[in-house]
Amino acid sequence: MKITKAGYTLGVIAATLVLLWIGALKFTAGEADAIKLYVSNSFFMSWLYKIGSVQQVSDLIGAFEIVTALLLAASFLNAKAGKIGGYLMVVIFCTTTSFLFTTPGIWKIMQGVPVTDFFVLKDLAYLAIGLQVIGNNSDQVQA
Repeated sequence: MKITKAGYTLGVIAATLVLLWIGALKFTAGEADAIKLYVSNSFFMSWLYKIGSVQQVSDLIGAFEIVTALLLAASFLNAKAGKIGGYLMVVIFCTTTSFLFTTPGIWKIMQGVPVTDFFVLKDLAYLAIGLQVIGNNSDQVQA
């Protein structure tokens, strides 16, 4: 049981740090340009460029990621905050995982093996953590 709690805690802390880091990066011009290919080809997100510039869209995404990180951090003190943070994680990482299917050229063949951008593929692990956060905090909210 202790190892399960330690694993959960480490997963939430790691997700919090990653979301804070990548969220802060979204406020830079380089990151705004770097995500444009993914966002502009996403059926979930491409519409954002109709209402905002490349930098404004990146800033919005970054703010969403930072708010999610703060809710995850608060989850250790408040189950409702954690539950909301978990749901927001699922939204973020379902969306970014969808980039594997919507971004042109994301899949390549390397020595006969299909490979992709691993920074997108890792989002499957964070999606799993988001689901754990929802489950863990749903139990606490109902109790």
